[in-house]
Amino acid sequence: MKEVHFRLVTGTDPELFQERLNQAVADLPEDAILVEVLFSTAHSGRVAEYSALLYYKEVEPWKD
Repeated sequence: MKEVHFRLVTGTDPELFQERLNQAVADLPEDAILVEVLFSTAHSGRVAEYSALLYYKEVEPWKD
């Protein structure tokens, strides 16, 4: 195993947040595995903020 990484994605618009989350997953390196996604919402007045924390690891290629 090489390294452990985290990536935080946030947004106040649900559609934009989903686009950002999809792009963050698509941008992961080919040698990475997504271990966990933690999701949270927070409200401030009438505004909701959506957050996702991506936890992924870079791994070494499988050798025969």
